[in-house]
Amino acid sequence: QVQLVESGGGLVQAGGSLRLSCAASRRTFVIDAMGWFRQAPGKEREFVAAIKWNSGNTYYADSVKGRFTISRDNAENTVYLQMNSLKPEDTALYFCAADTTVFGNSYQRPSGYHYWGQGTQVTVSS
Repeated sequence: QVQLVESGGGLVQAGGSLRLSCAASRRTFVIDAMGWFRQAPGKEREFVAAIKWNSGNTYYADSVKGRFTISRDNAENTVYLQMNSLKPEDTALYFCAADTTVFGNSYQRPSGYHYWGQGTQVTVSS
């Protein structure tokens, strides 16, 4: 069993920055892709960003392109989400996700991942 442990959420003013981290509890866990999703109250969970582990290819939702950066530390099985120029509409519970095999474009769908973190709250005040 693999656990994903997130950290780095908090309260920040609009225009500020936060960095989220997500570490897989087992270093021998062979990752194909990791992603970040977010869910605001009353809304569905939505894709934010993803990274393919071997190639390093990254993918972003249009709403965060140019502001958020996803990166990874292969040795530590950790993924990061650097969030800059935060907006009030970025307020949500952020989840990281991982899987050993992520097919095609399923990296941008919650159903593409079997393993999930517990979520970390990001609140952006105006």
